[in-house]
Amino acid sequence: MPSVSRRFARTDQRFQRPSSKRDDSLRAPVVLMVSGGADSTALLLLAATSELDIDDGRGTARIARERLHVLHVNHGLRGLDAQEDEEFVRELSARFGIPCTVRRVDVAGLASEGALGQQAGSNVENVGREVRYREATELANRLCREVDVPRSAARILTAHTADDRAETFLMNAIRGSGPAGLSSIPRRRNRIVRPLLDRTHEELCDLLRMRGIVWREDLTNADTRYLRAFVRHEVMPLLRERNPRLSSSVSASCDILSDEDAYMNQVASRTYRELVRRSSPTMVALDGARLAACEVAIARRVVRKAMLAVCPDARLEARHVNRVLSLVAAGAGSASTPMGCDARMEYGLLFVRAQGEKGGPLALWLDVPGSVALPDGRRLSARLVQVPAGSSPEAVARAHAVEWAGQSVLLDAVACGLDLAQGGRLWVDAAAPGDVMCPLGMHGQSKKLSDLLNEAKVPAADRPQVPVVRTSPTGQVVWVAGIRPDERVRTLPRTRLLLELGIGRD
Repeated sequence: MPSVSRRFARTDQRFQRPSSKRDDSLRAPVVLMVSGGADSTALLLLAATSELDIDDGRGTARIARERLHVLHVNHGLRGLDAQEDEEFVRELSARFGIPCTVRRVDVAGLASEGALGQQAGSNVENVGREVRYREATELANRLCREVDVPRSAARILTAHTADDRAETFLMNAIRGSGPAGLSSIPRRRNRIVRPLLDRTHEELCDLLRMRGIVWREDLTNADTRYLRAFVRHEVMPLLRERNPRLSSSVSASCDILSDEDAYMNQVASRTYRELVRRSSPTMVALDGARLAACEVAIARRVVRKAMLAVCPDARLEARHVNRVLSLVAAGAGSASTPMGCDARMEYGLLFVRAQGEKGGPLALWLDVPGSVALPDGRRLSARLVQVPAGSSPEAVARAHAVEWAGQSVLLDAVACGLDLAQGGRLWVDAAAPGDVMCPLGMHGQSKKLSDLLNEAKVPAADRPQVPVVRTSPTGQVVWVAGIRPDERVRTLPRTRLLLELGIGRD
C-alpha cells in the first residue's frame, strides 16, 4: 500500500546526479502479455515507443528496448482465428524488434479435467486466466535468471483499461462482493502491473488508428451469454447515457476502495496475529472474547483469514463469515462451509478446522534419545540428562517446567524404565476410553485422562491428536504431552538421571 509521499510525489525531477550503484530495476525483464486485441496491441506500441509507469519507482518513463519481451498464449479455443492471432502477434513483435514467446495450451482440456486447482468442468475463462498468469510468471522467472536479477525486479504488464475496471466492478456488484471485489482490478499485484488503467478502450483504438496499426477482434467478446460481455454491451451503454465519463468515475472509486481495503487488511492482519492462541496447518484457534469485542469490519476479515489459513481453496461468501461471527457472539455452536472448513466455539476459543482433517492415528515408538514426527506436524523429542552436581533435582525440574511453559518436562528416567548406558524407548499413542493416570500435584490420586483433557479445555475433535507417552503399549502413562506428567515418575531428591521430554514444531 503506497504512502502519500510515494503516490503523489513528483517524478519529473531534473539534473539528478546518477548513482554508481547497480540498479536491477533498469535491467530486469518486462513481459508484455499480448493477445492481439486492440488494448494489448496498444500496450505493445506504447511500451516500445512511448513512456509508461510500470511502478518501479521511476514514474512515467521509457522502458529500455532490451528489457521488453512479448508473451502470447494460444488457448486453442478458436481454431483458425487463434492461429491467425498468434501469427499477428509474432509479426507485430518482429516489427518493433521485441522477442516473442508463444505458448500453446489446451485450456478446454484443462478446464474439463479440473487442473490448476480448479474444479472439473470449471469456467474456461477462469482457467484461461490462470494459464496466462502461470506462463507469464514462468517466463519472467527464466528471463530474470538469464540476466541475473532478483525475480521481484521483473514486471509483467497487462493491457487492462479503465473500461475493464468498470466492467469488473459492475460484475462483482452483480454477484455480490465486499470491498476487495469492488476494488476491482488493482493497479499492481506483486510483479503484475496494469499501466493502462487510466485509459479507455476507445482512446487506445484512436491511438492505433492514428498510427495506422490494425488489431484482431475476438468475436466471442460479443456473446452476451457471458457476464462480462453482457455488462459491456448491455449495461455499460445505459449507464454512459447518464454519465459519459463512467469508466473514469468508477476507476477513481476503485482506487479509493483499493487503498482503504489494503489499510483494513493491515489492521486485520495485526489483529489476527494478536488473537491466535493455537495453530497448525489444519487448525486455528482464536480468542473468542477478544474477537467478539472487535469492530465487525475487522472481525469479518479476521475470520476470513482464519478460514483461508486452514483451507486456502474455500469458496467463502459473506453468509459463511456472518454465520461464524454469530457463533462468536453466542459463545457456543458450530458451522460448516461447503467444501471449506468447520468452525466451533469451545472453551472461549473459536476453533477453525479444515473439513475432514483429523490427522493420522497416533501409535509409534519414541527412541530415547531421539525424536519422532507426529501426524499434526509437531515433533516429540526425548533425551537423557544427568543431574548437575550439587543441584536439587526437584528444583531443576520445576524451573525447567516453568521456563518451557509445560511444553517440556524433566522426569525420573529410572522410574520410566530407562538407563544412561542403554537408553530405551517409550510408546506414544492417544488417550483411550478408560485410561487413567496419577497427575502430578494430586499426591497419588488417579484421574481419567478424559477428565484431565476436559479440564485442560482440549476440544473433543483435538483429543485424538494429544500425544500420551507411556512406558510401553500397555504400560503406565509418563506424560500427557503439553498438559501434565504422572506423579509416579516425578523427580525426587534421589534422582540422578533425568528424562527430558519436549513437544513443538521444528
